[in-house]
Formats: sequence, structure tokens, C-alpha cells
Amino acid sequence: MTNGNLIVKNAAELVTCSGFAAKVGPAMNDLRIIADGAVVARQGVIEAVGPSAKVLDGMDTRGFTVIDAAGRAVLPGFVDSHTHFVFGGYRAEEFSWRLRGDSYMQIMERGGGIVSTVAATRAASREELVASGLKRLDSMLAFGVTTVEGKSGYGLDLDTEIKQLEAMGDIDAAHPVDVVRTFMGAHAVPAEYQGREDAFIDYLIAEVLPRVVAGRLAEFCDIFCEKKVFSIAQSRRLLGRAMALGLKAKLHADEIVQLGGAELAAELGAVSADHLLQASEAGIRDLAAAGVIATLLPGTAFSLKEPYARGRHMIDSGCAVALASDLNPGSCFSESIPLVMALATLYMAITPEEAVTALTLNGAAALGRADSIGSIDVGKAADLVIHEFPSYRFLPYHIGVSTVEKVVKRGRLVFDKTQREAYRAC
Repeated sequence: MTNGNLIVKNAAELVTCSGFAAKVGPAMNDLRIIADGAVVARQGVIEAVGPSAKVLDGMDTRGFTVIDAAGRAVLPGFVDSHTHFVFGGYRAEEFSWRLRGDSYMQIMERGGGIVSTVAATRAASREELVASGLKRLDSMLAFGVTTVEGKSGYGLDLDTEIKQLEAMGDIDAAHPVDVVRTFMGAHAVPAEYQGREDAFIDYLIAEVLPRVVAGRLAEFCDIFCEKKVFSIAQSRRLLGRAMALGLKAKLHADEIVQLGGAELAAELGAVSADHLLQASEAGIRDLAAAGVIATLLPGTAFSLKEPYARGRHMIDSGCAVALASDLNPGSCFSESIPLVMALATLYMAITPEEAVTALTLNGAAALGRADSIGSIDVGKAADLVIHEFPSYRFLPYHIGVSTVEKVVKRGRLVFDKTQREAYRAC
């Protein structure tokens, strides 16, 4: 049945993560769990939430798909709010280079890194990008992801940036996972603009941004604000223009050196500042005061063998923290949500409860969608994950292994591990 009318009942733990805005501080630990819980959705929208006996008392269940979740935990669909999942080519050799001690910046300086993927993405057709992107979304869905952000930035020119964003639109239309598009033309400095970074920003502002906005190809604009990439001033100029044209701002901030990206994100009122491995004390305070989501990407620190962002300190300082995979072909070729959770809890001192909040409600807030997804609340989309185990505590405990049994998107079953398939036709 595909009408979006659904009942999930008898959940050992119905982990609602209830809320309509990002949670900060101690509130990130409040998952608002209902024992023996039930959810009712009508036409894909949640209509009732509560104990099964109360919710289902006297209810006419005709016309509803019914899932018995006895012995299982039910959570909101995960929101992966930072990825680069549409790209051409791979960079497996760079992983070996890093293992022998080459740094990320050293690899970039010799023509590897982002610039390597740019060449492969420029050469790929839109159809090829769609085909590979759909396969990656199938994998994300199996990990319980129901909404994902995707960035461009592997074109660094007008035609390829547009091609990437249009491919994401095609993928969004063909797959149950919702794709939120971010324009990131300033992901690296292309070879033809080396030493002329200001001119490249001029080009993006004059030639590319207007096309992105006119075609409604993105909701956000992001930039790699980093030493030897784009400065604070250049980032302020590009994002300021993007915001004036109606896009919302995100930043790759303070990943490799402490440049002041967190402070800039707060100054601009960006929706999120991401990475933040080197964020300063002032930057963390500013993010908290401005309500900017601190999106942390432990898989990238793990892959690069870098110190982790100070997640515990950020939460204790009043930041709203989100977690995301940063799936990309170079610095983190992984879409594993269980790995993200394990790293966050083991190495960033984030509690399992905070990690769940960071991947649901706060992830939704990092995409400006906390009012419509990210929790199991009446009026929100019925995006649910049914796990094999009776408690959310198994998520980080079963290290790196998916515990997802079923995934529901807008009241429709779109993944069932027992059948080993995603239902794209839904």
C-alpha cells in the first residue's frame, strides 16, 4: 500500500526526539521516549503519537499499513546534513598516500584532492552522475537516512556546477530520500585561477550564482573558508552576495587551521558552520550566541587522522551540534551513520542521546527543516527508522554496523532489510 497511511505499533522504544527547533545544552539528552509506543500517519503526515494502547484504542485501521515493531526501537529518519555525494571518479590512491604520511594539503598542492575529482566530474555526463548518485543514496537509505544534503563544488566552472546541481534534482525526483541542494562553487581554486582567487570569486558572483538562483538549483551556498583556499574576506563577499540573492549560508569553517570561519558564520547568521576542528573559543561562543548549528564530521577527522572537533565542549558551551557523514571521494569515503555515532561517542565525548539528537532534530535544523522533519511529532513528515534492537543504545554499541531493519518515508515503507531492497518506485 502506497497511500502514506501507516500505523507503527508496539515499539519497545518510540524515540520521538520531540521538538520543532534545534536543541542545545542539556536538552540534547532529552529524547522523549515512549515505551510500547505507536505512530499513526495519514497521507504521509504524522497524526498521532503515544502509547500503543491509547493511540489505537477504538481506531479503525482499515486503509492503513500496519507494522508491528514489538521488541524494536523506532526513531526519526536520520538527516545527513553535510555530504558531497554526487561526483565523478574516485581517489583510492590518495588514501594510500595519507597512510604513508602525506597531509591533506600536501596532496592538494600536488594536484590531488578536490582538483582531482573536479577533472573526473567535468568529464562525467549528467546521466552518469545520476546513476552513481542513486546507488549512493540506496546505501544511505539502508543506514536509515531519509533526508540528505548534497553539495556541488566538483565543477568549479559554470557548466559542471550546473550539471551537478541538476543531477541532484534528477536524483531527488527518482529516489525516496529527499535531497537538499547546496551550491559550493568555491570548494577549491581551479588551476586556471591559481593565484587569482579574488577573480574566481568575481566569476562565481557574476556568472554562476545568478544561474543557480534563476534555475532554483540550490537552497544554500557554501564555501571552503581555509588557509590557501578562500580567505575570510573572500568568503564574506561570496556568501553575502548569495544571501542577497536569496540563498542561505553555510561554511566549511576552521577545519585545518584556526582562521576565524566560526566567527564569520556567526557574523553572517549562517544556518551552519561545518567541520570546526580548529574552532577558537571566541568562535564557539559566537556560534552559540548566534544560534548557528555546529555540524561536526567525525568520519573525516578519523579518515584524515586529525584531532576531533571538541563536540563535548561545544555542547557544554551552548552550541546546537549536528553530526553528518561528509561522504566524499577523498577525505571521507563513507556514508556509515553507525560509524559516525561510534566516533562521536567514543572520541568526542558526546553521549548516545546527544548523538541521536545531532543526527535527527539538529540535523534537520542544519537544513532549515526542524519544523517539518527530524522528530516524531504530530504534523511532521512520517519519516521513521525501525531498528532490529529494542533500544537506541545499540546504535553506537554495534560499532560501524547498521541496525536498521525498515525505513519509512512519508508513511511509505521504502526499505526493508528482510527483503534487501529499496523501493525506488515509491
